[in-house]
Amino acid sequence: MQAPSVGGVMLPRGGGETIRLSRGASLTDFAEKINANPASLVAVMMNLGEMVTATQSVSDETLQLLADEMNYQVQIVSPEEEDRELLESFDIEFGEDEGDEEDLVVRPPVVTVMGHVDHGKTRLLDAIRKTNVIAGEAGGITQHIGAYQVATEVNDEERKITFIDTPGHEAFTAMRARGAKSTDIAILVVAANDGVMPQTVEALNHAKAADVPIVVAVNKIDVEGADPTKVRGQLTEYGLVAEEYGGDTMFVDISAKQGLHIDSLLEAVILTADASLDLRANPVQDAQGISIESRLDRGRGAVATVLVQRGTLRVGDTMVVGDAYGRVRAMLDDNGNNVAEAGPSTPVQVLGLTNVPGAGDNFLVVEEDRTARQIAEKRAARERNAAFAKRTRRVSLEDLDKVLKAGEVQQLNLIIKGDASGSVEALESSLLQLDVGEEVDIRVLHRGVGAVTESDIDLAMGSDAIVIGFNVRAAGRAAQMAEREGVDVRYYSVIYQAIEEIEAALKGMLKPEYEEVELGTAEIREVFKSSKLGNIAGVLIRSGEVRRNTKARLIRDGKVVAENLNIEGLRRFKDDVTEIREGFEGGINLGNFNDIKVDDVIATYEMREKPRA
Repeated sequence: MQAPSVGGVMLPRGGGETIRLSRGASLTDFAEKINANPASLVAVMMNLGEMVTATQSVSDETLQLLADEMNYQVQIVSPEEEDRELLESFDIEFGEDEGDEEDLVVRPPVVTVMGHVDHGKTRLLDAIRKTNVIAGEAGGITQHIGAYQVATEVNDEERKITFIDTPGHEAFTAMRARGAKSTDIAILVVAANDGVMPQTVEALNHAKAADVPIVVAVNKIDVEGADPTKVRGQLTEYGLVAEEYGGDTMFVDISAKQGLHIDSLLEAVILTADASLDLRANPVQDAQGISIESRLDRGRGAVATVLVQRGTLRVGDTMVVGDAYGRVRAMLDDNGNNVAEAGPSTPVQVLGLTNVPGAGDNFLVVEEDRTARQIAEKRAARERNAAFAKRTRRVSLEDLDKVLKAGEVQQLNLIIKGDASGSVEALESSLLQLDVGEEVDIRVLHRGVGAVTESDIDLAMGSDAIVIGFNVRAAGRAAQMAEREGVDVRYYSVIYQAIEEIEAALKGMLKPEYEEVELGTAEIREVFKSSKLGNIAGVLIRSGEVRRNTKARLIRDGKVVAENLNIEGLRRFKDDVTEIREGFEGGINLGNFNDIKVDDVIATYEMREKPRA
């Protein structure tokens, strides 16, 4: 077999053999597989018109180009397969119950509530939990996900059910799909007055794809125009035939608002589980499961909500969750109480991880801290290489249309930061699904939980990316750095707005009329209580100036906790003033808003008219 020569160096030429490489591999990795000098592969890429260093992570397309030139077949190993091979190298089997049949015990069913937006999913969960989870939602949409456990009585026996609380808007398709994967039974909520809607069908398809039994909750039977019989007829077309019609799907007519027939619905879940599923797990093996949600808490560090699927998780166990690891310092149940252990189908909050894992990451318990660290580090390196392979150029939303037309860029790079991993994943999934034709591609270079940091701005500078902050703001000097370097940082609190703006920019329709201009920031040093005015913030002006009657937002630990506030009162000592400049102290009254604490930051801004692009 003749070997090609590059710069006088003979290269081994393949005979069509298949090379397995991970996503984001470098030319050095390729060279090791074919026993070649990495420098010679750099020369080959130069001849092909690609400037690539030996250790640089490259895209799948570049690896394919090199393989074709060298007469090899390249197979990019999927992240799931790579992770399975990684765990096998540590002699760990994930996803299987250990032991014999007699080691398995009955576990509670895990349930996901699905359905069309505004059909009452959150209110149903609220009725089940007897606590109000709807009050803190933006626009009536569940912005975060969690899990909790409830008990019901069936045939004079107390039975437990675990609920995974997934958001209901179409933006959260990926999360609902993931929820279905870890779910035993799906409750499909359909409003009796609206009937089957597009998202109802979408949710139904998720449940069918996951091959889970479905219980239909026909909600809003107390409102005008309610027709439960019509719902039964419509769902027959999709293969869900009610038991009263000779089928095997249980339909329960409920009113989440009035709390009607909730017990009957829970009983239907248990009966369906008993009839259709063999829900058993081994409680004595090392715990395994899935991460439902995670966030960064200022006082407690990384906090992850996990669902134990098999085994028993105990305080003191060493666990790996995605690319995070650590010894379980404490566990809390869904009511915030400390627990020492959690068995199969039990959701708990875990404290003690090194960093914030992603929603949907698998977790497992290992015997040694060293093993956990090695697994986490290899997973992190894999993610990092894959991210580096995606990097390209920088652009802002306003000039994106011009740059696209000029042929200077064919993709929009994004960095997404949010207040919780579920929200970040949901936003990423929604943006990647935008249909904007073949001329432009969307790439998410990095996503994370917490405030926008200087390292995020650094990455945006090097890769020409736009930074999106979802319910978080820039921390420290990141805001000034972004302004100085011309990095476009966008802040959103509602997911629709982010999706619409990005889509509009990609279609060349984004023409902003107003822009937000930050006026100044004030750090709260002390809180004074006034019987007449409520809480008054004693502040030090950190930057710019704070003016009376301007808009403000309250930031706590880098997260936005209140929007659309108004600076109603401004004082220097005993005098009312119209503004206070940087470096001076004063008092700020935010009107009826009193939830202020020491170390909070009040950021003031105004909306200025901006010429249309």
